[in-house]
This record gives sequence, structure tokens and C-alpha cells, in this order.
Amino acid sequence: MRKRLFAHRIILAFLLALPAAGVQAQDALQTENVILITMDGFRWQELFTGADEKLIDDEAFVEEPGILRERFWDNDPATRRSRLMPFLWSVVAEQGQLYGNRAYENFVDVTNSHRFSYPGYNEILTGFADDRIDSNDKIDNANVTVLEHINGLDDFRGSVAAFASWDVFPWIINEKRSGVPVNAGFRIAVDADLSQRERVLNELQPEIPSPWSTVRLDAFTHHYAIEYLRKHSPRLLYIAYGETDDFAHDAEYDQYLESAHRTDAFIGKIWNWVQSTDGYRDATTLIVTTDHGRGTEPRDAWERHGADIQGSEQIWLAVIGPDTKPLGEVQTTGRYYQDQVARTVATLLGIDYTGGGKAGKAIDAITGR
Repeated sequence: MRKRLFAHRIILAFLLALPAAGVQAQDALQTENVILITMDGFRWQELFTGADEKLIDDEAFVEEPGILRERFWDNDPATRRSRLMPFLWSVVAEQGQLYGNRAYENFVDVTNSHRFSYPGYNEILTGFADDRIDSNDKIDNANVTVLEHINGLDDFRGSVAAFASWDVFPWIINEKRSGVPVNAGFRIAVDADLSQRERVLNELQPEIPSPWSTVRLDAFTHHYAIEYLRKHSPRLLYIAYGETDDFAHDAEYDQYLESAHRTDAFIGKIWNWVQSTDGYRDATTLIVTTDHGRGTEPRDAWERHGADIQGSEQIWLAVIGPDTKPLGEVQTTGRYYQDQVARTVATLLGIDYTGGGKAGKAIDAITGR
């Protein structure tokens, strides 16, 4: 009798371990770390077709058209985009996914009605639009971002950080309440034990003037961030590059392209570091997107964005990581939204984040769920 009862228990345990009828068991996620990157105001048009033929020779926007054309022009859009963003089109396009080429009716849009930076970054980081945020003023965000939510979890506390070129990010992330360290604007590294690289960056930043009073050069943001990666091994890191938007507002199309090209190289260096470092290799997902689009018509509309500029709602998304199938440039009809980024980040880390029930759903093709 005892032997029969023991056998029955074994059979019951085996049956309970099986997935329910019609439900397939899911493999565990391999992502242990996420690096979220934004390129402020970088258009999908340049990402997917390279330099704009209407702008590259226009002396109103380009100081030396011949040199710019030599660097970035080709009659073939696929070649142009590879010249402009070689990492995204050689590595992410082969091993990851790119969304937002509207030529294939693959749409990525913002949902906030304002279509400029603070509302866009709130939407990216919280997973929902809040149209009460109607300026770029330095006002603490009342909403809890996915960074703050994850930083508050026992397994992640102290393992979330943000680096940004724009000096408004401490308010967007609500640094005081969230406890997420934010190195933004013209802040310097303040670790108790500064590395030699951080000492050099701290010395150089005030000595190399930025063209703008509220945005530092992206090289400082990048090098501070990658040094933090080396020293602290965060599991969730946010990096916000800013130059592309500011060069566009200054009507400098040549510098807009040069900045995008540099940022692509920065992203490539981060990925190469990730794939050569224990604890990150094959365990890290990289997500790259933008806060808003820009105009296209009339010609000078590329300088601007906002509720009254058509095209400002149009954005894009690029992802590479161990749980993201290598679909490359997604050419199937589909519609995705900026408010899906936050929950996608959390899902990849195995966290149930809903933004108080308001966050957009995670993108299943990215998470593999």
C-alpha cells in the first residue's frame, strides 16, 4: 500500500510539473541586464534611408556640402544608411530588430500630444503619456519611472543609474525621490574613489565649452557612462544622448549627421564592451530609441518638432539581446508605440511593471514571450 501511494505521488508531481493543456512552457529569459539608450530628436528618415537628398546640398543647412556628400552620400539608400549608422546596420540589423520604417507600413509613434522632449522622455520611462507635462521646465516628475520602480526592488537596489547630456533629466527621473543616481548636464563624476579616466573627464568638461547652455557634449555623457559600467556593473543603465536635437534646432544638418554617426560609434563601443565582459556577455539587451520625430515639409521643418509639426509623432526602435530574435529590419505591417518601451525593459528583466495599470504592453517579439 505504501509503495502504491508513493508511486501515485510521483505520478501526481510529474503531472503538476507539465504545462496545462494547450499552453507551451516558456524558456527562462536570458537577459540579466538592460542598457536603454535614446538619441534626442533623431528622425526615422535618416535611420532608414541615410542622409536626406533635399538637405545634404543645401548651403542654408550645410557649411561644406561637398565634404558632407563625400562622407555620407550614395544613390542607394541602403548604402547611405550604412555609411551614417554602420553599427546599427552591420550588427543590430544582423543580430537584432529595427522598427519604424514607414515605407513598409511599420509604424512606431509617440502617444503624448506634445511631441517634444520632457513629455517624450516621461512616456519612454513611465510607459504612459501624461499630457499635464506640457513644458521642458525643471519640475520634478510626479510619475514613477521604470527606473525608479526597479531601483526600489531588493534585487536591483543600487543597480540602476542614468547618464544624460540634457540637464533636465534629474527632474524627469525625479532623482530626489527615486534614489536613482543621475549624471546629467554639466555634472561631474563624484565617486569617493574616482578612476583616472573620471578625473580627466572632470577636468576637461569645464574646459571644453558646449555650444549650448543646457546640454553638454555627448562624448562626456558617453565616457562617464561607460566608466560607470566598468566600475559599478549596473543591471539597468539609461544613457540619453542629446546633440542630434540641438544641432537640428541650430539648422546645422552637417553637424546633425556627424553627431548621429558619432553616437552610432558610441553605441557600438558599448555593445563591444558588453560582449567582452563577464556578467554582461550574452546576458544584456540593448534598446535604442528617440523621444520624438521631426518635420519634413517644408524643407526647414526638419529643424523643428511639436504638436503643430507633422512628423513629430514618428519615431523608431532598435533592439539587440539574447532574447530578441534576429529579425533585422522589420518589414511587416505593424504599429508600435513609445509607451511600450518601459514595460518591455521590465519584462526583459523578469519584472512585472504596469505603471499603475497605465503602461503600454511589452513588445512580445522583443522579449520572446
